Amino acid sequence: LSNMLLVLGCAFFAGGVHHKEQSFNKSGVTTNASLLCLGVMGMSLPSALHATDTEIAGTVSEVSLSRYSSCLLLLMYIVFLYFQLVSHKEYFEEEKDEDEEDEESELGFWEAIYYMAAITICIALLSDYIVDTIEGAAKGWGCPVSFVSVIILPIVGNAAEHASAVMFAVKNKMDIAMGVAVGSATQISLFVIPFCVLVGWAMDKPLDLNFHVFETLSLAITVLTVNFVISNGRSNWLKGLVLTLAYVILAASFFCHAEPPQNGLSSSSKILIN
Repeated sequence: LSNMLLVLGCAFFAGGVHHKEQSFNKSGVTTNASLLCLGVMGMSLPSALHATDTEIAGTVSEVSLSRYSSCLLLLMYIVFLYFQLVSHKEYFEEEKDEDEEDEESELGFWEAIYYMAAITICIALLSDYIVDTIEGAAKGWGCPVSFVSVIILPIVGNAAEHASAVMFAVKNKMDIAMGVAVGSATQISLFVIPFCVLVGWAMDKPLDLNFHVFETLSLAITVLTVNFVISNGRSNWLKGLVLTLAYVILAASFFCHAEPPQNGLSSSSKILIN
């Protein structure tokens, strides 16, 4: 939610302030948008199954549907990687100006892999600590757990993505900015969340895609809004303001959203936090 609304909105706004109108590769963006819709479908149907009380065997059907959907979403992500890197890579390449010079890379390939691996390990340890302490923090601040996990944490956690997307938009490199914002959201919906469900399956944990009605509806509305905004392949500061204010409205909704009392966070909530 943060990547699609706040990060993309700020990038559009900052780029629109410096440039009257900007354009990006419409083919690549619409491909990501269609995959986001597929991810929303995979995550919304288990919630609908639970909300309508139509499970065949209680929550067993809900978990089974989540695992089946996760397998298909992961398969779709693998196919998408082939589409993006091999068969249709021109859809995701930025058009270079003739006068633009190639920038020299500051890190080598293996050096970048080393830093990424070290940072990933640190983030994994910190994420586990955050999940264990987030309920106490929410009670201490007097706000719902969902507000802290869905609104506050992503703003802090996505600071690097936020800054890089805005920087690329100001430099009129909108394809890179779109990849940071929309591309990362596609990766989370098609790879990260389904992979967590399958890991839970391997560990014999009943992890599912039921994010409950309010959270699922928020995700669906967000994807629908972003699809409308990026549909013509052009951006300006007004579109950025629309996305940013949509995130503010969403933040107010989660702040007013009172969760039913539970014994700890649900498995789906922990996925959402991580």
